[in-house]
Amino acid sequence: MKQLLAVIVAAVLATSLSSCGRKQSTGKRSEEPVRVGFVSNSVADFWLIAQAGTKQACKDFNAECDYRMPSQATATEQKTLIQDILIRGVSGIAVSPIDPRNQTDLLNEVASKVNLVCEDSDAPESNRICYIGTNNIEAGREAGKALLKALPQGGKVMIFVGTLDAQNAQERDQGVREAVKGSNIKVLGTLLDSTDRVKAKANCEDTLIKYPDIAALVGLWAYNGPAAAGAVRAAGKVGKVKIIAFDEETATLQAIKDGVVQATVAQNPYKIGYESVRVLAALARGQDPGLPENKYLDTGVTVVTKENVDEFWRNLEELKKKS
Repeated sequence: MKQLLAVIVAAVLATSLSSCGRKQSTGKRSEEPVRVGFVSNSVADFWLIAQAGTKQACKDFNAECDYRMPSQATATEQKTLIQDILIRGVSGIAVSPIDPRNQTDLLNEVASKVNLVCEDSDAPESNRICYIGTNNIEAGREAGKALLKALPQGGKVMIFVGTLDAQNAQERDQGVREAVKGSNIKVLGTLLDSTDRVKAKANCEDTLIKYPDIAALVGLWAYNGPAAAGAVRAAGKVGKVKIIAFDEETATLQAIKDGVVQATVAQNPYKIGYESVRVLAALARGQDPGLPENKYLDTGVTVVTKENVDEFWRNLEELKKKS
């Protein structure tokens, strides 16, 4: 079992200036605050926790963060937010690209003007300086391992996510499939909902009807867990159809306590927010942010089950209060 979020957060605050064999920035405060931007890919509890991380980093590194969340979760809206932040004046921006392949030109334009890092979802073909967030292939594998534990005899499984345009969705999907390869688990497909929560639940409901022998539902984005839980409850199939989710929405955690969801792979949004501001502040001051050689700063995950959900949830609520 991976460390709980509280332990991870404590480690972040204690060791955020440690490097992977490279010289780090000193962490000394400058008299002049650094202005940076942070753009999420949607509105969710996940991003409120990330915002708490940015606020703490702003205190630690004398920075100011223009924090934005696109309410419609579209690449078009995200572009507008990024452009507005640039107009207001920042030294760098952290972005979670909604559609990295089609946003490469935009990201490169941003990178030509200010320091650019990708967080949560990567755009490896862009000129971003680094990626800060979950190793999503490994996170997908963790979800796959939880699925194997929930279905020791195997069975049919459907995966759900908003879009496969996003790098994190592609990699999580890949990781789940890699983890169950060679087992008796059969992945029927991946259904998309364009981040529409009504559509997400409808996809789950339709799956339960079309495949009455379905054994499990796997949700790759935060809202997919509650959608699956609602559909399984309504169908009277709690315990019969297993659910593996991602992230730490309140409804998902309650569903774990209720025995509706078997596990959720929770990322570390606090560290994503904290490290994004730390790295951008260091770069703005000409300091070495101590990035790994591969420019990939992995923030880790926690697998939450009924055994550790109470402690995890308590720690999570404390972080939310800081947002």
